[in-house]
Amino acid sequence: MIVNVMTVKLHSPWVHSLKEKRMIMKSLCEKLRNKFNVSVIESDAQDVHQTIMISIAFLSYQTAMADSMSEAIQSFIERSTDAEIVDFSVEKI
Repeated sequence: MIVNVMTVKLHSPWVHSLKEKRMIMKSLCEKLRNKFNVSVIESDAQDVHQTIMISIAFLSYQTAMADSMSEAIQSFIERSTDAEIVDFSVEKI
């Protein structure tokens, strides 16, 4: 069993309040939970308006399956939000 933890940093330059940021972040987190059945949290930069940091965790049986899921999640995030992906990292435990 492989535990995968993905960290995604997004930049949204048009956001001017924490309320706007949280609306974008909560929408994206719910979409990820519903589509991929993963655990998602806002992991850092809670008080920075234009930066969204989320961590995504899921289990997989094989490395190939984990890599495929990571790629699918990254593509989904790119399609689902106007925010730009600044950093994307995957850790396998």
